[in-house]
Amino acid sequence: MTLRVRTTEGAAAAEAPRGIEAARPPTGTGRLESVGLGPFELDDGTTLPGLTVAYRHDGPSPGEAPQALVIHALTGSADAAGDWWEPLIGPGRALDTKRVGVVAANLLGGRYGSTGPTSIDPRTGRPYGATFPAVSTRDQARAQWRLLDVLGIDRLDLVVGGSLGGMVALEVALGRPDAVRTVMPIAAPAATGPMAVAWNHIQVSLIDRIGLDGLALARQLAMTTYRSEADFDDRFGGSVEPDGRPSILSYLEHQGRKLVERFDPLTYKILAGAMDRHDIGVGRGGLDGALRRLEGGGTRLIGVGIADDILYGPRQVLELVDGARGVGVDAHYRQIDSTKGHDAFLVEWDQLTVLVREALSSPSSPVGSIAAGRGTRRGSRAVPFAPRP
Repeated sequence: MTLRVRTTEGAAAAEAPRGIEAARPPTGTGRLESVGLGPFELDDGTTLPGLTVAYRHDGPSPGEAPQALVIHALTGSADAAGDWWEPLIGPGRALDTKRVGVVAANLLGGRYGSTGPTSIDPRTGRPYGATFPAVSTRDQARAQWRLLDVLGIDRLDLVVGGSLGGMVALEVALGRPDAVRTVMPIAAPAATGPMAVAWNHIQVSLIDRIGLDGLALARQLAMTTYRSEADFDDRFGGSVEPDGRPSILSYLEHQGRKLVERFDPLTYKILAGAMDRHDIGVGRGGLDGALRRLEGGGTRLIGVGIADDILYGPRQVLELVDGARGVGVDAHYRQIDSTKGHDAFLVEWDQLTVLVREALSSPSSPVGSIAAGRGTRRGSRAVPFAPRP
């Protein structure tokens, strides 16, 4: 993946008064842009001497239409509209860029234009590399708000993301709940559980021990958690390659090679670490204390689970939604019915279109065509959800 990013130099844009539109970075260009936002302090007290964020904004500018923030997953980029969520963003699509401004930014610690391990440390003139500090999903959310501030976006009608993107979406809403109307985390929990931490530990250990080959193996392992048994059975079954190897092995090796060609091992470790430490209750009085922030700000929560997701499955999303309901949040559970496992948020376009359009609807409008309780929606049909034993 090669991304060409236009750059706005310096921190002046971050400090400019909101009324000075000429000082703002561009919006509505439909291109990848980049802006320097000045020093940035992390939750642990470490200060990055300079924060750069790569972003793309499509559709009407702030003040002309509602705005939505779309947040990428582990190895994604700011190019949601041109790459990984393209079927959902554009004129007439779920995120209709004739009616809604859509912004996506590369996460802090990322590989595609935002400050991360491959960025130049201004103090040394060399890439940060292994000296890049650990970041949290809360740090990443604050970096998103730093960008939104300089773009002049002070309110979001929707914040949405899947997996790591869903974790950061929750933190974006919790950081300024009165500025977010609806948050929709997809396949993302309130706190990362031990199974996901265990899988990440194995992946990071492979990278630590054998470098780029370890990154390839880490991706292969990750792919087995992103899909489902049914998906692999349907796609590969007992098929073999001309050399006699099972086709599933050829597929996994191909995925590993592709990631090595476009990504960076240290960046992978930084982002996996952010996922491992994700817990919205830390420093907020636990889960209830965190979710009360959404209730106090009037933020609606739509938690989306994915059938057969073995990484952050429906039970974890339901726990988030039930916890939110318990403290008075306008909270709803939806489910993507798919054999694609965790990766369904990157492939099930028809169901995602329904869900995103619902999330953009007014909370007072009749979302009741999907039951407000534990229901899922496939196409336009409500399907009862039976929790697994």
